[in-house]
Amino acid sequence: MHPDRPRAAGVRRGGAEGPAPDRGHLSRGEGRADGEAVRALALAAVLLAPGLAYGQQQTPLWPNGAPGFESRKAIPEQAADYWLKSVNNPSVTAYLPPKDVANGAALVVLPGGGHRILVIHSEGDDVAKVLNPKGVAVFVVKYRLFREEGSPYTIDHARQDAVRAVRYVRGHAAEFGIDPKRIGLMGFSAGGELVNLEVYQGGAKDPRIDAIDDVSARPDFQVLVYPGPLGAPDKVPSDTPPAFMIAANDDECCSAPLADLLPKFRAAKVPVELHLFQAGGHAFNMGLRKEQASLKSWPNLLVNWLSDNGWMKAR
Repeated sequence: MHPDRPRAAGVRRGGAEGPAPDRGHLSRGEGRADGEAVRALALAAVLLAPGLAYGQQQTPLWPNGAPGFESRKAIPEQAADYWLKSVNNPSVTAYLPPKDVANGAALVVLPGGGHRILVIHSEGDDVAKVLNPKGVAVFVVKYRLFREEGSPYTIDHARQDAVRAVRYVRGHAAEFGIDPKRIGLMGFSAGGELVNLEVYQGGAKDPRIDAIDDVSARPDFQVLVYPGPLGAPDKVPSDTPPAFMIAANDDECCSAPLADLLPKFRAAKVPVELHLFQAGGHAFNMGLRKEQASLKSWPNLLVNWLSDNGWMKAR
């Protein structure tokens, strides 16, 4: 079973979802009005809390729905706790940093979930919580899931979503206040597989819908967080975007793909940085819910890499 596969209802285990977040519950007798008040207060707390995403806006990747599946765009998503599924109208949600710290760098993020679900919070929202205060704009992609039960999609449709997301963000760079030459693509687990497919296959053969499809889909850099094996290239071309790669050595699924990629990057003389932790298993996410010091602080390694390579300042 893929490590990101959702567990049976009611069962809490390790995996892509991470530990269940703490949250309070309202009794049924408190009524809808009280529930609405609590939700309003919670929203206000999120918007005002330091270190959290400054602002967010969700936009469909295509104006009339995904090509060939326009009739499915109104089918609602399903979400509970840490996950989201039934993505039929792929989208990108922008989390923009405060203007006084924004530096123009951007990351397009593909959450994991074994292509059955999207681990949308700990591998999506949490990226913004960590990187927005550092001045990095974060764009979380809801892509189509080819392994979800009853899905009409293939992994190539998910690749199209990743390609379109990079093009969309770059095409709207001025609107988002980012540098179109400092856009990275980040993927966790199954999302890391899509990073590989996006980088090495690209979107040259995808149907042209509008002017966004004329924009370059090549990310300026890539971030692979315990990626699965799908999409990994036999050879890394010399023009491949620089890569930051990270996993735990005891991750039975998704440490080997990075070990295999490293010599290919070196042979191509493409800049690469690999961090392989002694322990941590699969799906340590952004480290926010981990006790190990190395895992809790791993995002600092990413920030340092971004800074060392000049992605955090205007070029």
